Amino acid sequence: MNRENFKSRIGFLLVSAGCAIGIGNVWRFPYVVGQNGGGFFVLFYLLFLITMGIPVLTMELAVGRASRRSSVGGYKALENPGSKWHIHGWFGVLGNYILMMFYTTVSGWMLDYFIKFIKGDFALGMSTEAVGGAFGGMLANPGEMGFWMVVTVIVGFIICSFGLQNGLERITKVMMTALIVLILILAIHSLTLPGAKEGVSFYLLPDIEKVKAVGLKNVISASMNQAFFTLSLGIGAMEIFGSYMSDHHTLPGEAGRICVMDTFVAVMSGLIIFPACFSFGVEPDQGPSLIFVTLPNIFVNMTGGRIWGAMFFLFMTFASFSTVIAVFENLIACCCDNFGWKRSKAAAINCIIVLITSIPCVLGFNVWESLHIIGARGVLDSEDYIVSNLLLPIGSLVYLLFCVSKWGWGFDKYLAEANKGDGIKFSPKLKLYFQYVLPVLIAIIIIQSLF
Repeated sequence: MNRENFKSRIGFLLVSAGCAIGIGNVWRFPYVVGQNGGGFFVLFYLLFLITMGIPVLTMELAVGRASRRSSVGGYKALENPGSKWHIHGWFGVLGNYILMMFYTTVSGWMLDYFIKFIKGDFALGMSTEAVGGAFGGMLANPGEMGFWMVVTVIVGFIICSFGLQNGLERITKVMMTALIVLILILAIHSLTLPGAKEGVSFYLLPDIEKVKAVGLKNVISASMNQAFFTLSLGIGAMEIFGSYMSDHHTLPGEAGRICVMDTFVAVMSGLIIFPACFSFGVEPDQGPSLIFVTLPNIFVNMTGGRIWGAMFFLFMTFASFSTVIAVFENLIACCCDNFGWKRSKAAAINCIIVLITSIPCVLGFNVWESLHIIGARGVLDSEDYIVSNLLLPIGSLVYLLFCVSKWGWGFDKYLAEANKGDGIKFSPKLKLYFQYVLPVLIAIIIIQSLF
């Protein structure tokens, strides 16, 4: 079977980074940094990114590149006869579907707000209540949310239906280039605002008093979690891009470059948010309220705020949509590999599945507002919990054990694949760390995620 490959190395890096870069980079990373000692948190974060994130990322990429297959097929091609590692591949596919059940809705929110700023719905001098009411009004309107979710899903699958090079790679190159330009413009603008210095200090200057207040153990735990979850490992979302990449460059080097781009966007997001928040004297709240209430309140009180708001939500649209189409590509490839479907058929069927399964999240904020699935969690939070707290960490542990244990693919075969090509290589001396220390670290994350 002929398998399409990336047209260029930069295409692989931008698509892979686009999959990793998501909404969490913008609304979670800056807040967590600011609350956990600034520079101290960043140092721990980078340490865990290098010691945990990059190794596990190379494992997903290695399974993809060695097998030239997506989830399920990758395991089947590499596992020992009679073993059942490929069963995890189906859980990975399920994880991609569940992720898209809520991610398409949130991506639609970004597009909705971009259009609202373009149209001038957020006017200069608008009251705080009116800005907050706009977000509440959107959540209460299933028609509005449903429309932008449908646009996101249909456009995403249309792009992927054109193929890897002509669809996903070509569009992602444009989006990621625009994203980097936008984030630089927005960060420079925020840094020129009055009071920006205080925001940068809160964000990045090492603050031992904050570390003492939060507790060193909690700072380390938060940085470990952020470094691990930022790459969306464990559900095969990255494996597919390994199956498309060339053998010319080593996986540790390419994984490092993906992490650099992911971290760059995360750090720069804070340089947009915190200087603006401190300049206008507002609290940098965590999560959706930061993006859809706090920042719009700043934009409507800022000279040229309509333009800056539109640019910010265009940046957010690109950040979220790059993840959406990367996961769509994984779903399409899984169907082509496992069922022998043509790309057009896989795109059409998956488009229908994702459209239908995304409806509960849309209704979870209005018609089904009282529906609680896992504990007190609503639809979106329950879907997010299943992916983030279960499928990602447990899936990462499975990939790790498959790559380093004698019952799986085996460390020597994994290492040979990871070190194939030019670039940074892993030392064979890391075998004990990969086999015994790294599984314990991931097990700690799983336990923290559950409790």
